[in-house]
Amino acid sequence: MEKKLMQTYLYDFYGDLLNEHQRSLYGDFVLNDLSLSEIAQEEGISRQGVHDLVKRCDRILEGYEQKLHLLERFLRMKAQIERIRTLAKGDRHEKEADVMAEIAAISDEILEEL
Repeated sequence: MEKKLMQTYLYDFYGDLLNEHQRSLYGDFVLNDLSLSEIAQEEGISRQGVHDLVKRCDRILEGYEQKLHLLERFLRMKAQIERIRTLAKGDRHEKEADVMAEIAAISDEILEEL
């Protein structure tokens, strides 16, 4: 997965666990797509300081994901739901019973995780 997209997902899931300063600067970098230099100038700190903070936040958020696996579960469920949508809109040449059986199996997997 693209790094920026992964950072955005991690921020969405765990950003509230960062302190206010980290959340603000990391949010500017990830969500507002500001450069390190732009953030540094806006905050009155060095570019290296912003870079270090972004890296630290990356490690913190990745650590939460390694422990909680919320993003992993979300992405797995999203893929399963997309598969269900594909099957529901799918080619009518497939046997309807086979399609319904696959939808039921995917639905059972999702419900098991919940």
